[in-house]
Amino acid sequence: MTASQSLPPLDTAAKKTLLRKIPHGVFICGVREGDEVNGFTASWVTQGSFEPPLVVMAVRADSTSNGMIQRTERFSLNVLPADQKDLAAVFFKPQKGIGGRFDAAPYQLGPLGLPVLEAALGAVECVVVGQVNHGDHTVFVGEVKSATLQRDGAALELAGTGWQYGG
Repeated sequence: MTASQSLPPLDTAAKKTLLRKIPHGVFICGVREGDEVNGFTASWVTQGSFEPPLVVMAVRADSTSNGMIQRTERFSLNVLPADQKDLAAVFFKPQKGIGGRFDAAPYQLGPLGLPVLEAALGAVECVVVGQVNHGDHTVFVGEVKSATLQRDGAALELAGTGWQYGG
């Protein structure tokens, strides 16, 4: 079938069910621009390359954090322990992180100056090396420049939260 031939209509119910079956971790993405610190729950994340080490993350196009990543070209990804669903929920709703989210989630700044949550298993700090602006999310490709392992353990996964994001 060529691109010029019409496709049958998309079965939206099937699409939603199948796309929600893609397994996802649950991470806290941290951003910082000057004195402003923000963060959000990210689940559309994957490793993209061994060498150089790359991670790929989708971020809502209209979010405050997306703009901060665009301007600073940096972000951190905090890997949450499996028992930190409540912490992930703090970062789920759209809002500025100043004074609210980070009061509930103490952090330190990593080597690149990005938030590394004390409750996380650890975090990577990334420099943006590529992006795709299409649809309602921006896909960022970040090269891992710093990795902080605070402890090892099982990571929080979306399936274990009872939440659904996707489809």
